[in-house]
Amino acid sequence: LAVDRDLTAPESLLSEAREVLRKRYFQADVGITGANFLIAETGTSVIVTNEGNGDLTQTLGKVHVVVASIEKIVPTLEDCSQILRLLARSATGQDMSVYTTFSTGPRRSDDPDGPDEYHVVLLDNGRTSMLGTEFQEMLRCIRCGACMNHCPVYHAVGGHAYGSVYPGPMGAVLTPSLFGVDQSAHLPNASTFCGRCESVCPMRIPLPKMMRHWREREFERHLTPATARYGLSVWAFFAKRPKLYRMATSLAASMLSLVGGANKRIAALPLAGGWTKYRDLPAPEGQTFTQAWAARQTKRQGA
Repeated sequence: LAVDRDLTAPESLLSEAREVLRKRYFQADVGITGANFLIAETGTSVIVTNEGNGDLTQTLGKVHVVVASIEKIVPTLEDCSQILRLLARSATGQDMSVYTTFSTGPRRSDDPDGPDEYHVVLLDNGRTSMLGTEFQEMLRCIRCGACMNHCPVYHAVGGHAYGSVYPGPMGAVLTPSLFGVDQSAHLPNASTFCGRCESVCPMRIPLPKMMRHWREREFERHLTPATARYGLSVWAFFAKRPKLYRMATSLAASMLSLVGGANKRIAALPLAGGWTKYRDLPAPEGQTFTQAWAARQTKRQGA
């Protein structure tokens, strides 16, 4: 291939991918795919794509190997058809995806294409340990991505920031279940608990509640930094005493407003170095939300 070829246009990229990758597909003896679902009734694997790359992988090679986790198994074809419609609508708004392919065993004598051998590898990888726990409902996830599409944290940081093949709210619950909270405790903390993920989930998985469970486990195992634990203890002391809490937050809002000065920005603040190291902290307006709301209500009633 020419070194000076133009690869700036989408058409050029697509043409090169077709020219180079398609040869590899035809040369490969083994194709390995995942599966969106496995149907117990018929022994069928189902893959859902909008590009058709999965179909090339599983039909051109002599051997097709399916690697899928155990929660992908559904009882019957009818069950699968219902979930497929949920998957497409929740993921991209389509009635059905462009390519929905059912594969049942190796090629038969009258089939025009397909592999000579067909193997299914079931992957546990910690999933059975979730059974009977507060995280069992996570196994209902169909990987539609609806929770990611509506998550403000995911929109701000992107998928790579999660450091896992499972990003977004569902990854914040599933990754600690598979790899341990000691290795991924930061993920359930990357949430505003706004609840949008749960409200759009087609499987009605209580994602915020499960992220809260992981936070509790992290705290119980002393995985959080000592400064964070001390800060939470101080907050809990005031939160148990509403009058004292309102007095302290009112005083803090007033002081921080003065520290912010005319620019209303704070460049450095004790215990907030993780924030102020990279950016200024916006100063409050001088009153708490409760005070602002009370003043607003009083003004509306007076009007």
